[in-house]
Amino acid sequence: QVQLVESGGGLVQPGGSLRLSCAASGSIFSINTMGWYRQAPGKERELVAAITSGGSTNYADSVKGRFTISRDNAKNTVYLQMNSLKPEDTAVYYCNLRDGRWPRLDYWGQGTQVTLSS
Repeated sequence: QVQLVESGGGLVQPGGSLRLSCAASGSIFSINTMGWYRQAPGKERELVAAITSGGSTNYADSVKGRFTISRDNAKNTVYLQMNSLKPEDTAVYYCNLRDGRWPRLDYWGQGTQVTLSS
């Protein structure tokens, strides 16, 4: 089993920055993908950014150039640096770990709220 604990959400003004962190613990296979998803009220959960254990990254078009995902494999931790935040970035952000072994189980954090307000 894998546990994910997120931190770093909060209230920020448009144009501001936040850094989310997610620490994974438990039975973690070295080959995996960690990522961040978000869900705004009334909307489906969507991928924000993901990074493989080898360092390959993938971003949603809406956050390219503003958000940066990174990870520390030694600490089993993934980060999301969010800059130039916009009101539409308001959502609950969820950390995800996808195991690299079949059947590629998904594990989720409890979510952290990010709210943009002036």
